[in-house]
Amino acid sequence: MPFGECTITLQDMAYQLGLPVDGRYVSGCLSEFHIYIQGGRPAWEWFQELLGVIPPPSQVQKYAVNCSWFQETFGECPEGADDETVRRYARAYIMILLGTQRFADKSGNCIHIRWLPYVARLEEMGTYSWGSAALAWLYRCMCRVANRHVVKLAGPLQLLQSWIFWRFPRFRPERYETFGWPLASRWAGYNPSGSEKGPRVQMWRLRIDRLQDREFIWMPYSSPDVLQVVHPEVLEPRHMALWRSVTSLIYFAVIEWHQIDRVLPQFGAETVLRFDVVADPGPSHEFLEWWSQYGKRFLSPDMQLGDPRAVPIPVEASQRGPGRVPDMDRPEDVPDRRRVERRSRVGTRRSQRDWNWLEHAMDDHHDAGPAGCCRSSHLTGPHLYPEIADQPGTLSDQQSLPHL
Repeated sequence: MPFGECTITLQDMAYQLGLPVDGRYVSGCLSEFHIYIQGGRPAWEWFQELLGVIPPPSQVQKYAVNCSWFQETFGECPEGADDETVRRYARAYIMILLGTQRFADKSGNCIHIRWLPYVARLEEMGTYSWGSAALAWLYRCMCRVANRHVVKLAGPLQLLQSWIFWRFPRFRPERYETFGWPLASRWAGYNPSGSEKGPRVQMWRLRIDRLQDREFIWMPYSSPDVLQVVHPEVLEPRHMALWRSVTSLIYFAVIEWHQIDRVLPQFGAETVLRFDVVADPGPSHEFLEWWSQYGKRFLSPDMQLGDPRAVPIPVEASQRGPGRVPDMDRPEDVPDRRRVERRSRVGTRRSQRDWNWLEHAMDDHHDAGPAGCCRSSHLTGPHLYPEIADQPGTLSDQQSLPHL
């Protein structure tokens, strides 16, 4: 943001969606996972055992089932159902919730059967860290949508929208002052109109570009209205400790970092983290100069904010140092691949050199006299350059290549 960094954290996940943020990680094999569960039993046999029915082939896409089939088949649990039927409908409902809300993809119309190992034992569902998994998936989806060629955003978008409304008061819709649990339910009835979408998007982009720090409420969860509806388990110390942890968030193959050390003001002045700080965490002056020329620092067009590339780089930025990563110690008995890479690029289009370098090398050889025959002799001969060894007018075994 113009005033600094802010992000969605595990604390927001606990308050907004009421999901557990500690426990076992949500992971597993995404392809051919039936080999690793229940003694190698085929996945669709397990599907029928847990849900009592098999979807028709027209409703199946490899390991995913159309969401419409789930909703039509398990839309309403029949009255007087026995315990086993209720459990089957509960499993189907949880799979719909996970596949379309918490971990939705951009299609939004399929539910993967990767959730079978989790719904098989309903009593263990609460032992997993669903909050950290959903946050990892949101981080990954927001990273992907930063690509200019991506036009749709996936993930738990209810969390993203609710977080924006809670953290940025100026962006909140009016007439939504009733608090409930989880806190994201406050906006359950919000349904903005689709009319004049283009001008509205431009207006909000401009307001984001002009945000100031006073417009960001760093700690909205401390108000009495929130404390009177929040679930007591959320405020237990074992959960609150994770809110301030720099740790990894895992969701199957997705691994993201919970870097709250970069957004400490969101946790209030009393929160202090102790961690090692590098001597020069800032970017180099060369990077800032490049970014100011080619980067896009604002969402709005230049006609509304002015071209930021005309802003000079501050003097103090040049005092931060080069900002390079320290050189790594190369272990012994390991060849330096950089030298091999340089050799492979000589005389190729990849190196952007002209092909007449060979003639210059031969001229240098004649000018150097007999002593030049011994220089760089380890780089000569057809064993290194078979493509030129048999060509007329090229170097022989007794002639030397230019020194690299």
